[in-house]
Amino acid sequence: MDIEGFDWDDGNWPKCGKHGVSQDEIEEVLTGFLAVMADPHPDEPRMRAIGQTGTGRYVFVVFMLRDVEGQTRLRPISARYMHQKEVAHYEGRD
Repeated sequence: MDIEGFDWDDGNWPKCGKHGVSQDEIEEVLTGFLAVMADPHPDEPRMRAIGQTGTGRYVFVVFMLRDVEGQTRLRPISARYMHQKEVAHYEGRD
């Protein structure tokens, strides 16, 4: 599947940014080496992703794929830095 970019607007950015994660960090995680799993949201198909930024921060992102004028874009729904227990699990240290 070809991803053509990100779908940011005033609806999703405030929710993603409220935990201090920047748009650049979210985009870096979603385009880098990450683990992705389905999110059990009842109303729309969402995915969960966990990954690490180039500066070493571990980020958890909920996102969906959205068609925007015939292009598939990643639409982040929420994002936060991972807790130590989650980082240990991600790194296989638990």
